[in-house]
Amino acid sequence: MTYVITDACIDVKDRSCVEVCPMDCIHVDEALDRMCYVDPDTCTDCSLCESACPVGAIFHDRKVPVESAAFTTLNARWFEAPDAVRAKVDAFAG
Repeated sequence: MTYVITDACIDVKDRSCVEVCPMDCIHVDEALDRMCYVDPDTCTDCSLCESACPVGAIFHDRKVPVESAAFTTLNARWFEAPDAVRAKVDAFAG
């Protein structure tokens, strides 16, 4: 299980979640990304990031709102194909 950062993070990138994550599993390239991403392979499901997010963009993977469900895959895929994910986030943001 893992946490997922959803569309509410787009163009916010507050990074409070990064600061509290004990596993350093939340990543963002400040120059290229419009949001932060959780690495599902290193997330230990501690939930510290969820309460740290000022915009409510972080959810447990089983509680991601239906309208943001695509972000579960986008978070995981960013670690394999960041450019493809960036293009999808751009399209989603409109």
